[in-house]
Amino acid sequence: MKKILIIGSKGFIGSHATTYFLAQGLDVLGCDVVVDYIDKKYILVDATNANFHSIFQKYTFDFCLNCSGAASVPDSIINPFRDYTLNTYNVFKILDAIRQYQPNCTFINLSSAAVYGNPKQLPVKETDELNPMSPYGLHKMQAEEICKEFHTIYGLKTACLRIFSAYGEGLKKQLFWDLYQKMKNASEILLFGTGDETRDFIYISDLLFAIECVLKNADADHNIINVANGESFKIKDVAHLFASFFSTKKRIIFNNKVKEGDPLNWKADNQILLRLGYRNKISIQTGLEKYYDWASRC
Repeated sequence: MKKILIIGSKGFIGSHATTYFLAQGLDVLGCDVVVDYIDKKYILVDATNANFHSIFQKYTFDFCLNCSGAASVPDSIINPFRDYTLNTYNVFKILDAIRQYQPNCTFINLSSAAVYGNPKQLPVKETDELNPMSPYGLHKMQAEEICKEFHTIYGLKTACLRIFSAYGEGLKKQLFWDLYQKMKNASEILLFGTGDETRDFIYISDLLFAIECVLKNADADHNIINVANGESFKIKDVAHLFASFFSTKKRIIFNNKVKEGDPLNWKADNQILLRLGYRNKISIQTGLEKYYDWASRC
């Protein structure tokens, strides 16, 4: 039985990944900074100074999936050192522990489309120029360079997954959570931007299937892979679609102001992911219905 360590197992993607890979028959060990007195297959680490060396000395893994780190562009601008520590420095610490104790363990790091900034052309390919617009994007780019370093110099097997706009149950931030709260509580809905900005959305179950495809089918090398559906949706269109699930109809207004660090348009070239066997199963309509149903129960 293959064994996988999921770092950040209490977060949005990490918690879903834990459930998903247990169902796939993997031996899963979780790891995070949140106290859990019940789960026996879970390791608590220090939020300020995580000791990954002790983990890789004690346990053996086939895979290490790093779902940890900060995931907020605005917060990275306010607290850049915190963002650097969680998204860059910790990646180095994990890889250094793997290098010393388990060099045959494949390391998969969750990167971000934020490394691209505003792409010069769409769909954006993995080989296109990187131009991050925020500390978050810059630190994710630096983490990718660290993965390349440990592959090139030490021969470690690494993969960096550039995730685009992921959403799904459990995500209590970003566009759809903000929209849900405002639909419940505000007389009218005010959103940033013009509404013509575009994103390439991927539902959480599709994201997990994409990770599975990478685990099973990517070569033992240093891989950079876009994780997205290769579809472009305008923010105003998905906002109105989501709002249509509510019985109360409200006006949606865009303030024509772009948030600092936010790109205008994203659409991924996902040919590498498709060659690994990925096909999306959840449409934007179905995904938003699932998200609405979950948010209604919160």
